[in-house]
Amino acid sequence: MKKAFALTLYFGTWFCAIAFMAATALEERPIPLTIFGFALIKAALSAKFMLIAQAAYPIKIDKQHGIVKSLLLESLVYLMVVLGLNYLEAGIHGLINGKEFIPSMTAFGNSDPLRVFAMSIVYWLIVWPYLIFMGVNLALGNTATLNILFGSKK
Repeated sequence: MKKAFALTLYFGTWFCAIAFMAATALEERPIPLTIFGFALIKAALSAKFMLIAQAAYPIKIDKQHGIVKSLLLESLVYLMVVLGLNYLEAGIHGLINGKEFIPSMTAFGNSDPLRVFAMSIVYWLIVWPYLIFMGVNLALGNTATLNILFGSKK
């Protein structure tokens, strides 16, 4: 539960920042607060999807290859799992709204492969620091990682 909450806050910070940037780029005034609510809901779903991916394909660190090399393939696997779950979510959302499953699913990302690719790049860039943190945490332990990042409590 703690991990899901922390990951939701992490994703939520990113998604709210992206929503804020999009609203200012579109010159929306006043900026609607609902976009931040949607960003937080999307963050919670993404956190859930990420935790599902981690449960199915746990993070493994090979100290001989280093953290970055060890996690590169895993990050792409997580991206594919989360992308697939987003398509599934779009299909289920369509069913809830009385639409057909497959057309709703294929409508994800406005049915634009380039948009889905762009979203995937942004999502990967958001997930990558989290995975590096988790890799360092696995390699060094939680206490050492927190001491390195935030200093000793003493």
